[in-house]
Formats: sequence, structure tokens, C-alpha cells
Amino acid sequence: MNSDLIRDLGDRLHQALATRTPLAPLTETHPELTVDDAYGIQLRMIEHRLKAGETVVGKKIGVTSKAVQQMLGVFQPDFGHLLSGMVYNEGEPVLVSSLIAPRAEAEIAFVLHSDLVGPGVTAEDVLCATEFVMPCFEIVDSRIQDWKIKIQDTVADNASCGVFILGGQARRPHDIDLELAGMVVEKNGELISTSAGASVQGSPANAVAWLANTLGRYGIPLKAGEVILSGSQSPLIPVAAGDSLVCSVGGLGSCSVRFK
Repeated sequence: MNSDLIRDLGDRLHQALATRTPLAPLTETHPELTVDDAYGIQLRMIEHRLKAGETVVGKKIGVTSKAVQQMLGVFQPDFGHLLSGMVYNEGEPVLVSSLIAPRAEAEIAFVLHSDLVGPGVTAEDVLCATEFVMPCFEIVDSRIQDWKIKIQDTVADNASCGVFILGGQARRPHDIDLELAGMVVEKNGELISTSAGASVQGSPANAVAWLANTLGRYGIPLKAGEVILSGSQSPLIPVAAGDSLVCSVGGLGSCSVRFK
């Protein structure tokens, strides 16, 4: 795909974000689109937000668990950029009107105290580079109509990033067994899902190592101070105004979010 078309599609996705008007799947209108093309489109989409004054505060891994892969029909992980405009504080309501088709994911966030630069990063390297971990919600959103996405569509759309909320409790990663720690997710007081960290690539730390090594091929480091969302441990949960969700992780506390 030529560079002019990559820029044009990035511009169109940014416009879809700004106007909350979704596009037809890019893989339908441009069947030649490759994953590498899609990452180029993603960077063009991000460029608009950086020019508007936002900053990169971290990265996210998407489509890591079997539950999410089967729901979307996408069977490999991807990544996107977290920007300052995506951050909500716990207790601050998320405005559904600011999104197109929001869905909630419960996961573990890593906050780094040193850089991770692939290739060759291991899960133990991830734990040693992490200042603390905490439960979080990512509210994903798709600028692709009706969530009809293939891997190229979601990659181009910044891995379907919406907004995210970090929980209030943090622990050092070596103080908790991330593989075995159980997660319970409730919506409006009703149980939605239960899982353990092993549902995400065997461990959330494995997912972050995959991200560091994948980004290394593109010359992009994970930087000290960045927030890394390691991938959903819950199914994608549709949300609407008036909903509230809580995820609780054994040994790590909880994170809550409400929608207005």
C-alpha cells in the first residue's frame, strides 16, 4: 500500500474518532491491506492527536485471551498507543456519548520504572522492569462499523483504544503470582466472569514481553514511566449510560468504573 493511501486512511480514522462516525471495514474497502500497512495507518492516526497536544503515556496489548479472540474472530495479539486524553480517574464517570460502541475489558496494568527494548525480552525482564501492577479497565471502542474487524482493521484503529481507568491499589509484581491471581468482574452487581492471569498468554508478564519484542522490530521501546495494559482477562462487555463495573483481583484489590 502506498504512503499516500496510508496517510489518507489514518486521516479518515482520526476523523471518525473526532466525529464519532464509524467507517466501513478497511479490509473490505482495501483488501490488499497488510498488518504492516495497518501499523502505518495507526501511527498516522496517532500523529493527529499528538499535534493537538496529547502525549503518549503507554501502550496496550489487544486480543490476547481466547475469550476475546473468539468473540472478535481475531486470533493474534496486536498493540496500540495510550494517550493522555484517554486517561480517566477512578470515580470519574466515563461519558458514553464521547464514544461510538464502547465495551469494557478488565485487565492488569504494568507501570515501568525502566525501559524495555526488544528483541530478547523475557517475562522475568518484564517483572524486573516494573515498578508496580494494578487492576484496571480499558474501555475499548471501534471506529470500524459494528465491530466488523479483522486484525488489520483493529491495528489500523489503534488497537480499538478508547479510554482506560487504573485501580487505586498497586503492588510490586514479585509480590503477587500474576498467573494464578483470580479476577472477578461484576456489572451492575451481577457476576460477569471469573478468570486467572494465565488466561492472558499464560501470564500477563508474557504478554508484555511479547509487546516489547514486537515493538522492538519497529524500533519502538517501552519507556520508563509508561503504563502497559497487558490484555483483557474478561470477555468484551457492552456498556451503556447508567452501568457500573467492578473487577477484583486476588491479592491486588479492585478497580471500578461507571458510565454516564
